[in-house]
Amino acid sequence: MEPISFQTNPSKYRHWRIEKEGQVFRVFMQVDPEHPLRDGYDLKLNSYDLGVDIELADIVRRLRFEHPEIATLVISSGHSQVFCAGANINMLGSSTHAWKVNFCKFTNETRCELEDWAAQADVRTLCAITGPCAGGGYELALACDEIWLVDDGNSAVSLPETPLLGVLPGTGGLTRLVDKRKMRRDRADVFCTVAEGFKGKRALRWGAVDAISPKSKFWDSVGERIEKLVSERSGRAGRKGISLGPIPVVIDDDERRYSSLTVTYQREQRIAELTVKVPAHASSPSSSEEIHALGDDFWPLRFARELEDAILDLRVNHPGTGLVLLRSEGNLDDLIAWDQILLDCRGDWLIDQTIELLCHVFQRLERSSCSFFALIEEGSCFGGSLLELAFTCDRIYILDKEGVEIARNPFNEGLLPMTSGITRSACRLIGEPELEESLQGDFDRKNAIAAEEAGLVTEALDEIDFEDTVRISVEERASLSPDSLTGMEANLRFTGPENLKSKIFGRLSAWQNWIFIRPNATGPNGALTLYGKPERPQFEWDRV
Repeated sequence: MEPISFQTNPSKYRHWRIEKEGQVFRVFMQVDPEHPLRDGYDLKLNSYDLGVDIELADIVRRLRFEHPEIATLVISSGHSQVFCAGANINMLGSSTHAWKVNFCKFTNETRCELEDWAAQADVRTLCAITGPCAGGGYELALACDEIWLVDDGNSAVSLPETPLLGVLPGTGGLTRLVDKRKMRRDRADVFCTVAEGFKGKRALRWGAVDAISPKSKFWDSVGERIEKLVSERSGRAGRKGISLGPIPVVIDDDERRYSSLTVTYQREQRIAELTVKVPAHASSPSSSEEIHALGDDFWPLRFARELEDAILDLRVNHPGTGLVLLRSEGNLDDLIAWDQILLDCRGDWLIDQTIELLCHVFQRLERSSCSFFALIEEGSCFGGSLLELAFTCDRIYILDKEGVEIARNPFNEGLLPMTSGITRSACRLIGEPELEESLQGDFDRKNAIAAEEAGLVTEALDEIDFEDTVRISVEERASLSPDSLTGMEANLRFTGPENLKSKIFGRLSAWQNWIFIRPNATGPNGALTLYGKPERPQFEWDRV
């Protein structure tokens, strides 16, 4: 099977049409049914698969960096009969469980990035629905700030997965309905079990949409709303974006090499080594003007994009990898200096979006179904932002040797929050609040023993014990059930309070994935298996 690439650009889009009008960016969902990501199904009625969402993710990313002048984003359909029929049913029915899991996770992340970008950049997002809008189509609408529905007796919004397929909305629909839109849970219960969904006035009255308008006035009304939203967001028209070029990568046997990191796969051992390489700071830019001139070659931005590509490749193309060993190479002074550039230039839109992207990518790593161990050794440079990357890992081993040090900075105090919205330090030390409080503002370098005493690493090991302890830990991890490890990691990584995003990933995604392997959904007589056929599904009625 050919590996999946997550890289694309507007010249390659098959499923989306984009238009820019001043400070308004319009995205039209216009799925080409004859170009699914894999053979075996047609993408009829604007239904989508991973390939469609890869393009949408690219659109959101380019909005982040190439169009900082945008004040309003409008998402609508380019199909004359339907807004979106949701995820393609034949694709789901024919996919492996692992494929469905990664598909749901990626589409979740795309919608979360849309929300995060819009909030951080103060861009108002509006979804204009004409025609039926079901399942994943409505979930995309729910990721927008406002939902407008044409009141024509035909157009409707729905989450029909439970009555039609025996599964659940897989990209956060249920959670956004009640947590974000604040629909009453009893009304949401009705909505999610009515296959045809809600139209017009009922959709508005129950909170499924924000506005309705008759067909004859719909686009005029939407246009008036767009003008108002743009007028409320002045002062950005003169911003100039940067171009995002392709991400160069060299693939050689079991090695994947980028400019800022290398991933080496040991397939028989089910292990990968991910080594981040921090460049010298001597040639780094010293001002925001120089950073803008560098564009996508600015090292922190380049690193974030390359790390994300490596994580997505790991998830989809190397599902047998159970453990990743995270290492770094470089000088700690250089890493701290790169961080300081970002800190000094905060308030510049490009710097702010680069930090937001680092946050998004680090969250992708902590949501990946794989074990991660960080190894801090001679020649490592885990400080600040890169130390935060180490904090995403399940364990951190540090070599107790002169010269091996780590250092915190403001990046470890809230600039790169977890999926759940808290700092990783607060998550690690939730049972030791006094220790967490004592770390605030403490940016002194720490050797191995001091790092262990501060709760920043799992174990500090001398030269005699380090190699053997790491080797035994790696061998042990590789021998354990991947299913139990996924469950264990998902629980242990997210200690503490929840937010909308952590509910979507930790709660909804987990149950969605469990339901996908139950016979009531995907068994020979399951609802998803028999969808579109004359036979009725046969359910096992025991609650489990």
